[in-house]
Amino acid sequence: MENFLLAEHSSTSYLINPSFSGHQTFPFRYTWLKKGFDAVTKEPDVFSSENASVTLGVGKNMVNSIRHWCSVAGLIYTDNSQRHRCVPTELGKVIFEENGFDPYLDDPATLWLIHWKISTNMNQATTWYWAFNILKNNQFLRQTFKQQMYDWVLNNKESMRPASDNTLERDVNCFIRTYCHSRQTTAVMEESFDCPLVELNLISELHDDDGYEFQRGEKVTLPIEVFSATLIAFWVNRFTERDSLTFTDILSAPLSPGRIFRLDEDTLTTYLEKLEGLTDGAMRYDETAELKQVYRHRDVDPMHLLKRYYG
Repeated sequence: MENFLLAEHSSTSYLINPSFSGHQTFPFRYTWLKKGFDAVTKEPDVFSSENASVTLGVGKNMVNSIRHWCSVAGLIYTDNSQRHRCVPTELGKVIFEENGFDPYLDDPATLWLIHWKISTNMNQATTWYWAFNILKNNQFLRQTFKQQMYDWVLNNKESMRPASDNTLERDVNCFIRTYCHSRQTTAVMEESFDCPLVELNLISELHDDDGYEFQRGEKVTLPIEVFSATLIAFWVNRFTERDSLTFTDILSAPLSPGRIFRLDEDTLTTYLEKLEGLTDGAMRYDETAELKQVYRHRDVDPMHLLKRYYG
């Protein structure tokens, strides 16, 4: 089964080439992902073109940022045979083509999918991956966050080009602005737009000590179909040979929907109890003798679940 909802090499121990740049300090804006996808569809080498700024209607730094975010979110990929060319992915097509699921990001469900793709992309969005999969504390300070993240990278990647403090600082700032409202009030208009993922309310700013907090609990805009599709992706990636997963795995293991979406136990239970009906018995949640597990009786195509939701 194609695992289109997880980035290549996204297992917790496979850190190939960690990255703290590429976004040019910009979180993505509402129009950027479709703008980048459409441009690549029409002109595969658009990002290497001298006319890219004119085609996309943004400055040169933002051209590079659009390419970065479209790639990190798994909407386009670089053609290995021709490195200057980009190709739309299956996920990009089903979301952003003319009759796609949600080409203008009107449905928060699509934002949850994009958040999932970014935060499971260890190598292209290392800080995002670390924050949602490795960081244990629910609250964090900006400077502590930066140092702990970099220490983890160094422990998992023996040989790599060292990153400067300024590079890490800009990367962490970009991460925070991906999920929190921008404080800028006098910036150029294009730069002051908030990232769409702010809508998900995953991280809130504390009022003291430059602190932030992940918001665990109910996610009213996260549909059961999207949750289930990502659960299947997680299962295939981490435990493909197993026919059952424990509640704890789904709640807190790296790459799990419980971890990525910051669900609490009650919310996760509510989702899992709907699995049997949603999948026509292919997946079933059971609590027996204090053993809480999900059982997989046959494979389920996550794309089928997404098509069922978007209709």
